[in-house]
Amino acid sequence: MMKHNAPIFAFGLMIALILMFGCSDSKTPTATAPSPIPNGIIVAMGDSLTEGLGVDETQAYPALLEKRLTAEGYHFRVINAGVSGETSSGALSRIEWILSLKPDIVILCTGANDGFRGMDPSLVTKNIRTMIARLKGQHVTIVLAGMKMVENMGKSYTQMFNSQYETIAREEQVIFMPFFLEGVATRRSMNQPDGIHPNAQGYQVIVENLYPFVKQAIKVTQDK
Repeated sequence: MMKHNAPIFAFGLMIALILMFGCSDSKTPTATAPSPIPNGIIVAMGDSLTEGLGVDETQAYPALLEKRLTAEGYHFRVINAGVSGETSSGALSRIEWILSLKPDIVILCTGANDGFRGMDPSLVTKNIRTMIARLKGQHVTIVLAGMKMVENMGKSYTQMFNSQYETIAREEQVIFMPFFLEGVATRRSMNQPDGIHPNAQGYQVIVENLYPFVKQAIKVTQDK
């Protein structure tokens, strides 16, 4: 019986050896290139205009900004820290959490909801100055994005509200984007049906306008 089983055993052993060695891929597996180590962290801090209310997260400005930076060789991680409905007081209450993210740069766009609620511009100014001081204390480079209030809030109120951002930026010596919604505000094609929040096309315009200020902030950060 052993003699009759020998050919079968030998054949089986040959097949096993072929499966083990004869069919192996001689090519070295292609290694996946590791993602570049981020050069730093940018935190986009603000309200629904930053969060991207009504659009996909990938269409909001923080995601578009990171994509643009990466395409041009700036490997910065951009964190979307926008909270819908937030006032400048709410932003101030989150400043320690923002700092826990270890940002190199913070893009601060706040105050619009204060304006819509008719809150005293002096409170907005105080809150923004306090946030700037806290961020500077941790050597964070700041880009302050200005906002403008609609005329139906009254001429006096509108002037006081709109002018505060430039004054803060000048006196605190931070990088200043005069109007976050430049080229987007009041344009139907750039906004969602509510006429307030940018659509995907509007956010592309915002990033185009914001980009030079972010590049300036990166240079300042790298020169520190």
